Amino acid sequence: MERNRRGACRLLLKDFHPVPQLVTESHMLIEPSFPVIDAHNHLSMRGYSFGKMKRTKPMIDWDHNLLLSVMDAARIEKIVDLTPFYGEKLKAVLDFHRPHSDRIVVFGTVDFERIDSPKFPSEVRKAIVQGFKHGMRGLKIFKELGLHYRDKQGKLVMPNDRRLKPVWDACAELKIPVLIHVADPVAFFQPLDNTNERFEELCAHPEWHFYGKDLPTFHELIQAGEELIAENPQTAFIMAHVGWYAENLQWVSGVLDKYTNAYIDISARIAELGRQPYTARKFFERYQDRIVFGADVLPNVEFYRIYYRFLETEDEYFPYAPTPWENSQGRWRIYGLGLDKVVLRKVYRDNILNLIDFNW
Repeated sequence: MERNRRGACRLLLKDFHPVPQLVTESHMLIEPSFPVIDAHNHLSMRGYSFGKMKRTKPMIDWDHNLLLSVMDAARIEKIVDLTPFYGEKLKAVLDFHRPHSDRIVVFGTVDFERIDSPKFPSEVRKAIVQGFKHGMRGLKIFKELGLHYRDKQGKLVMPNDRRLKPVWDACAELKIPVLIHVADPVAFFQPLDNTNERFEELCAHPEWHFYGKDLPTFHELIQAGEELIAENPQTAFIMAHVGWYAENLQWVSGVLDKYTNAYIDISARIAELGRQPYTARKFFERYQDRIVFGADVLPNVEFYRIYYRFLETEDEYFPYAPTPWENSQGRWRIYGLGLDKVVLRKVYRDNILNLIDFNW
């Protein structure tokens, strides 16, 4: 730390780690009130980075005994492995997890790069049906749809592209949900300047910054996502990360009110929910039948316990990550919601059980 001529302190932002002196009650939960199903995890895609899924190989070297021991310690009853694979790669993941099919369920995806092929409708339906027969119990659609995949004319393929209708029809026919990630936090689509609240995070991960790169705006993406849900009422869509717009629960509420086939997960967004606890609690109470639990962090007992603390206690101003300065989404802390047991049971497990057949 340095002082200028006037005596004012100078400190690099990256080195500023204030320790709050606020004294509040603390309730660190060892276990949740009910067994939990983590409906948003990625066991088989370590090493994945945006736009490189085609070169990603399944990471099927998990020590299942270690995984299950972590799940047991955190009281995770079941976990959903959202993979970026289809065809033989997906089958390899399914075969690897099959001995533990009572605890692990697998979602696959589809090959959007084939969208220009005349055979795409028949091929994609066949791939989804075959995946289902092998044990796949849902589709995961990554943010590359709308931000990365382009057709032969160089046009980005958006979530509401009519050429993708066979994908959603196949899922409706098989009664499997689509867990879809459309857009990222709003700040990722804004200028990287002194007003951007995710400045540090984007400096650490410049590949997550989508502003000024010949890409759709945040609002264009979520509008396309809403149109997708509206045009496919027979397909169940789980809108990842609090309906793509955790910063605006009023907008998410509007989607849930209009479309009964829309659900959300809370993965990787307690930092957003926890800084608006009054609004968030009302949101959970109103949509208690449409919200599913997810962490989007490789199984970690400490992380799970922070989620439980957030959902179950009324603790004030606590970190949303075990090492807040290493996992920072923003320079703030969060407040617990203190949800009712009836709501907790639905969010933790009952709602996802109504959407997924875990028997494979």
